[in-house]
Amino acid sequence: MKILVPVKRVIDYNVKARVKADGSGMELANVKMAMNPFDEIAVEEAVRLKEAGVASEIVAVSCGEAKCQEQLRQALALGADRALLVETTVELQPLAVAKLLKAIVDREAPRLVILGKQAIDDDANQTGQMLAALLDWPQATFASKVAVRGEEIEVTREIDGGLETLAMTLPAVVTTDLRLNEPRYATLPNIMKAKKKPLETLTPAELGVDVAPRLATLKVEEPPARKAGVKVASVAELVDKLRHEAKVIP
Repeated sequence: MKILVPVKRVIDYNVKARVKADGSGMELANVKMAMNPFDEIAVEEAVRLKEAGVASEIVAVSCGEAKCQEQLRQALALGADRALLVETTVELQPLAVAKLLKAIVDREAPRLVILGKQAIDDDANQTGQMLAALLDWPQATFASKVAVRGEEIEVTREIDGGLETLAMTLPAVVTTDLRLNEPRYATLPNIMKAKKKPLETLTPAELGVDVAPRLATLKVEEPPARKAGVKVASVAELVDKLRHEAKVIP
């Protein structure tokens, strides 16, 4: 079984993101970039399935500028067999990424697509669902446990009320939650081997996909700074402040 794992290049989660002075977007110059943490979990799960003898090949794919090769090489070092980069300088939105991934799925014919439930830069949480809709495949989001048995996949997912278990017939789309696994570290020998693994580059035009943005970002602002707390001398003063000064959140 072939597994497709999309990965995204984002600002490293340890770095404090800064807005550009003109408010046009996020400052990316000289900023450390990394693989989206949820996508790391997806790569790890795919590698575990391969180690268990369920999967025969893992293909990592990324959409974006040429620098995304760094994250694809990381995925290869973690255990992916080969990689695909859909190279474009256009700002990609979730629907465009889903359409590109559909074209890749049509080309590669995987039985399972595993991707992070969301990216930590836009927090859209849309690509996986859109991809499943475009493919007309069953989907399971927020997966905390995955078990593949023949042509059936059983996914335990987190919901507001607790856990829900879904059984689906392959092919399917699964998006990962934080509790699914803990990604491994790439060893030096595997990092060196990753440099020799195949990485193919395509363009949206070659896939026949229009990636023109359908939404325009008007302005990006940092959230207002949190005000300092105050101390009160008595319960009566606290009640008075809650009654007359506390803001009610609708």
